[in-house]
Amino acid sequence: MSIDLEALYTDLHKHPELSFHETRTAGIAAGHLRALGLEVEEGIGVTGVVGVLRNGEGPVVWLRADMDALPVEEQTGLAYASTAHGIAPSGAEVPVMHACGHDMHVTALIGALERLVEQRADWSGTVVAIVQPAEEFGAGAKAMIADGVLERFPRPEVVLGQHVTPLPVGTIGVRAGTQMSASDGLTVTMHGRGGHGSRPHATIDPVVMAAAAVMRLQTVVSRETDPRDVAVVTVGSIHAGLKHNIIPAEARLELSLRYPDDAARERVLARVERILHAEAQASGAEVPPTIVTDHTLPPTINDAEATARVSAAVERALGAGTVIDPGMFTGSEDVSWFAREAGVPLVFWFFGGIDPHAYAAAVAGGTLERDIPTNHSPYFAPVPRPTIEVGVSALAAAAREFLDPVQGTGVRRSLER
Repeated sequence: MSIDLEALYTDLHKHPELSFHETRTAGIAAGHLRALGLEVEEGIGVTGVVGVLRNGEGPVVWLRADMDALPVEEQTGLAYASTAHGIAPSGAEVPVMHACGHDMHVTALIGALERLVEQRADWSGTVVAIVQPAEEFGAGAKAMIADGVLERFPRPEVVLGQHVTPLPVGTIGVRAGTQMSASDGLTVTMHGRGGHGSRPHATIDPVVMAAAAVMRLQTVVSRETDPRDVAVVTVGSIHAGLKHNIIPAEARLELSLRYPDDAARERVLARVERILHAEAQASGAEVPPTIVTDHTLPPTINDAEATARVSAAVERALGAGTVIDPGMFTGSEDVSWFAREAGVPLVFWFFGGIDPHAYAAAVAGGTLERDIPTNHSPYFAPVPRPTIEVGVSALAAAAREFLDPVQGTGVRRSLER
């Protein structure tokens, strides 16, 4: 009996879980993998799941999907919209939504494995399914690696993964080389001296200090980065104070920085740190700012030869003209840690989840940014059909490209690899 993938997707969408809390999602994924006949282990890297499909001698191919959701209140109005809440690292209760499409990634992975099981007479090798936690923290891949995923399971010869994105359904976006940027997440504490709101002259106001820093940080890109280069400096949150008539002692900023390579990273980080220290000094701060790096993600770099093979395989499966070069995305991913640590090629691509007619209308009207929600938006909602089928077909076709085919005579032929 085949898996009802749309029902699986809507269930996962309705019940999202935050990073390293994906217990329900992991249990559902593990259950489906076991039902398909895979060897399954849970709790890898806290909540990660690994499934192994052995099918004779041949290459080892890793297929990775992430499963965590975001602290976003869903506003899609869908019948299966999330009303879930979770506990953030700060201890606060927050709304939770699959605003980045990881529910679609898990669904497509399970569908692709079902197809590979059905086609196992036609290929030979080993497929390892990685259901990864905490991608949104940039920590899940490293947690699984630290827990021995590369030693405890068949080591990959190639790592494959995909991400749903606001492209028209049926479009696959992939490019050789840098596919996604490197990033750092920083937490910055500006130290002031608190006091009564009526006596600001007796304080060192960290709110003003932080506000000045936020505005000055915008110049890192607008005035200090060559317009031909790629860099992003985003202040994603700012927190200070508890009451209107109290000047607090501290203000906290959370920054997201993006760049294509290590050289750009060094430049942007140096400029950000210079501005933070200078604004603190300009405000008369007695203590310099505290800058903590919460995570560092490398650029997602696709192997050229493997990318060409995936592109050809996907076009054969989905039709000519399906695959486009979307350019480099300034979003970041932690999937590449698996390939980097194993020393093997990576191919990571995007598949569209937007109704093609709605997308075309937005393009024609010049309203793409307004009318087509992007990942992390409270309105982001891929259309289940045919997005699921495209994700399944792309992932299964890519996997088959690196597995040994079984000829009609029963003789296995090894591909060049």
